[in-house]
Amino acid sequence: MDLRKLKTLIDLVSDSNVSELEITEAEGKVRIVKGGGQVMQAYAAPVQQVAPVAHAQPVSEAAPVLAAAPVVAEHVVKSPMVGTFYLSASPGAKPFVEVGDSIKAGETICIIEAMKILNEIEADKSGTVSRILCDNGQAVEYGQPLFEIE
Repeated sequence: MDLRKLKTLIDLVSDSNVSELEITEAEGKVRIVKGGGQVMQAYAAPVQQVAPVAHAQPVSEAAPVLAAAPVVAEHVVKSPMVGTFYLSASPGAKPFVEVGDSIKAGETICIIEAMKILNEIEADKSGTVSRILCDNGQAVEYGQPLFEIE
């Protein structure tokens, strides 16, 4: 979920009588809880891993706390551009990489289509693909995590 959408949701919750909002989309799940007039948030990826996200405002001690055990990947490959994420060169073709594959730095791991141009994205580190963080055909933002490599 992009940051603009997340900020809009936080503003809506803080300006309304709603005390809790939970939204699940293809990219993940967002839960926003308002406590004592203040808003806090947590973001969980579809695999149920919870990543820490900065609070919209300082949280008072009386506010409910969302427990999040941060899981840190050894290395994350991020999108170098805005576009559409593809795991293979064409529909029905074998994916460039799958979870558990060993890859080398410089090896093509996906394609991002931007302005009708197919850009091959290469691994910037050798290792093993531990997670694929985007769905095939999903729109991605600049800096969005695409893969975790161990």
